[in-house]
Amino acid sequence: MITNQRNGTLYIGVTSDFIKRVWQHKNELTDGFTKKYKLHTLVWYQPHPTMESAITREKELKYLHRVWKIRIIEQMNPDWLDLYDDVA
Repeated sequence: MITNQRNGTLYIGVTSDFIKRVWQHKNELTDGFTKKYKLHTLVWYQPHPTMESAITREKELKYLHRVWKIRIIEQMNPDWLDLYDDVA
């Protein structure tokens, strides 16, 4: 999940090249939702063994209530720190 600030707008996505895709969002190289709302902070991620399982999880997360998404973020990252440097 990528955001613009703590408790801000959230973006959930799936990709086969995680580091590259987050870098693209951080540098506004792709038009769309993340560029429009200036979403640059990686606050949560979940690796998956297959693209199929990643897509299934993405769909589950997108339909969760916002408060549940926030709980998921805060379990892994209570301070909403940018996790990009930890994974890049």
